[in-house]
Amino acid sequence: MTGPLEAVLFAAGSDGLSLVEIADVLQLSTDEALQVCRELQDQYRDRNGGIELVELAGVWQLVTRPEHAMYLRKLATAPTSSHLSNAALEVLAIVAYRQPISRIEIEAIRGVQSDRAVQTLVHRQLIAEVGRQEGPGRPILYGTTPTFLQTFGLRSLEDLPPLPEEPEIAQDLNLFQLTPALPRD
Repeated sequence: MTGPLEAVLFAAGSDGLSLVEIADVLQLSTDEALQVCRELQDQYRDRNGGIELVELAGVWQLVTRPEHAMYLRKLATAPTSSHLSNAALEVLAIVAYRQPISRIEIEAIRGVQSDRAVQTLVHRQLIAEVGRQEGPGRPILYGTTPTFLQTFGLRSLEDLPPLPEEPEIAQDLNLFQLTPALPRD
């Protein structure tokens, strides 16, 4: 039963789960759930891997082992690649010119799924959630950020180059012909 426990704790992320929630999800008594938690805890301890199972304030969660903190700090401070894929640039151009815009609207314009490109742009803080669209599901609306303006050397969105007038040219043209601003000395 440790496999299903590990899966639900992983899915719960940093929120973790209480013993009652674990028992409910795994359809166990709280005593059985506690036993499974302790068993998984022992497995992690014996394996001496990068994560462990802990109980904090009545919540069970998977956490990184303290002795690996220096590697996490290094990862968090490592510079990210400044290269954006063509897909990410397309999505960024669409957001810049059509904001606020939902992921579904972006995909309708591109004709392909854009989840990964949107996630990359949010992670790089070039776009951000700016609201919710009215209607079923209330999809997230995205817009550009001040980081976007700084990265591309723009004072405001009015500095974006104008789109071509003829729709057939605009479809064939890479809409995003800006290049990131060079760092200033």
